[in-house]
Amino acid sequence: MKKFSIKIVALVLALGAVSVTGCKKFLDINDNPNAPSDASVALLLPSAQAAIGHVVGNQFQVYGGIWSQYWTQSPSASQYKTIDQYSINASSFDRPWRILYTNALQDLQVIINKAKTAPQYQQSAAISYILKGYTFQLLTDAFGDVPVKEANNVDITNPHYDPQQVVYDSVFYFINTGLAMIDVNTAAVPGSEDLIFAGDMAKWKQFAYTLKLRAALRLSQVLPAAAADTVRALQAAGATFLTADAAIQYSTTGGNQNPLFAEILGLGRTQNLVASSSAVDPMNANQDPRVDVFYEKVEDLDKVVGITQGAFDTIVETIPFSIPTAAVGAKGLDDQSALAPVKLISGEESYFLQSEAAARGWLAGANAQQLFVSGINASFAAYNLGPEAAAYIANAPAAKWPAAGLDAQIKAIITQKYFAMCGNQGFEAWTEWRRTGYPTFLVVSLATALGPDQMPARLLYPNTEVTQNANFPGLKVVTEKVWWDK
Repeated sequence: MKKFSIKIVALVLALGAVSVTGCKKFLDINDNPNAPSDASVALLLPSAQAAIGHVVGNQFQVYGGIWSQYWTQSPSASQYKTIDQYSINASSFDRPWRILYTNALQDLQVIINKAKTAPQYQQSAAISYILKGYTFQLLTDAFGDVPVKEANNVDITNPHYDPQQVVYDSVFYFINTGLAMIDVNTAAVPGSEDLIFAGDMAKWKQFAYTLKLRAALRLSQVLPAAAADTVRALQAAGATFLTADAAIQYSTTGGNQNPLFAEILGLGRTQNLVASSSAVDPMNANQDPRVDVFYEKVEDLDKVVGITQGAFDTIVETIPFSIPTAAVGAKGLDDQSALAPVKLISGEESYFLQSEAAARGWLAGANAQQLFVSGINASFAAYNLGPEAAAYIANAPAAKWPAAGLDAQIKAIITQKYFAMCGNQGFEAWTEWRRTGYPTFLVVSLATALGPDQMPARLLYPNTEVTQNANFPGLKVVTEKVWWDK
C-alpha cells in the first residue's frame, strides 16, 4: 500500500483532535448534508477513504474496543466512563454519522456520477460502489435502519430510513455493481490517491468478495438459506479472498496520523484506555505471545495485567495494570502510535470468514480447520510473530480445533478471530460477539447503568437526526438488538 498525503483531506482529518464523546462540534450542522461536492476524483477518493478510516479507526474503534472488552476506562482518567457505563448520549454520534454520510458517501457518489460521462474514472467508480457497500454495512450494523434510497440526494433534505434487510440488500447490490465494473487489465486506474490498494484492481476484487462473504455470514442467524446461497454463488463465480490486510497506512506527520492517536493527542496524551482483564486473562492463560504486542507489560511484574471491565471507580491507582501499545495506535506517550494502520478488513479475518463458511458446509471442498489455522498464522505474521504460531496452535487450549460439532467449531473460530482483532478491529469484534455470542468470557461492566444482565446491542441515532430530520423514525435504546442479532 502506497502512502498518499492525507493532508489534502484536512477537513476530515482535522477531526482527529476532537473528542469521540462530543466535546467539540464538527462542521456547521445547518449545512445541507446532501449537497454535492465538485472536487476532482483524485481528491474525492482519498477524502472518502480517509473519512471511512477515521470512523472505523477512532469513534467506532473506541466504542468497539471498550464494548468488546479489549480496553476499559483508566482509573486515573475519565474520558470514556460513560461508554464503560453503557450510559451513552445521542450527540456522541453526530460526528461519525455526518462523516460517513456527508464526507464518505457523498464523495463516493460524486465519483460514480463523474464516471458516467468520463470513462477514465470507471475503476474509481468501481471502488466507490464497493466502499458504499462497506459503509452502509457499517452504518446499519451500528444503528439499524438507516437512509439508503434517499441518502445523498440533493433534492431530499429529510431522507426516509430504510429497514435493515433493505439496507443489506443494497449492500449486496453495491458490491455486485462494483465487481461488475472492475477491469483488472486496464491501465486507467487510480494511483497513490487510492489509500488502500493504490489502484490494484485485483486486490479490490478480493476485497469485494471478502466483504460479500462477511455480509453473508452476518445473516447466518436470521436468513441462513439466503446466506448459504450467497456464499455458494461466490464459490461458483471463482471468488478469491483477501490474504493480507485492506488497511489505510498513516505517518507521524501532523494531520496524517492514526485517527485514534490523533484523538489522544487532542486530549493532551491522557491515557484513558487501559487493558481489560476480559481479553488479557484468556490470552495469558493460553500463553498467547500476541498479548505482549497489543499491551505493555507491567514492568515490576514482567507481564501484561488487565483490570476488571468498568472497575475504574472501585480500584486504587496503585494497583498495577497495562496499557495498549503503539501497535494499536492507543499509547498516548508514544509517537509511534501514529503509524498504526486502520484495518478495514484484515487478512486474518478473511481466513476466519472462510473457515466459518466451510464449517457450515457453504464452501464445498474447503477445509475449515486448515482455514482456521491459516487465520491464526496470518494474525501472528501481521505482528512479526510468525515463528511462534506453531507452538501456540499446538499447545494453546483456545487454538484446538474441535473434531465435531458445528457450535463448537464456530465458537473456536470466532474466539480466535476475537484474539486476532484485539485493539485493531474493535467494532468488528463487538459486532461478531453480537451475532454469535462468542467469545463467552465477556462480562457486564462493573460500572453498568443498565442492570446486571444487559449489555449494549447498538449505537444510538445521532442527535442531529432526532432534531433535524422530519422523517426520523423514532428513538432507540442501547439494548435493542439489530435485526440479525438473534
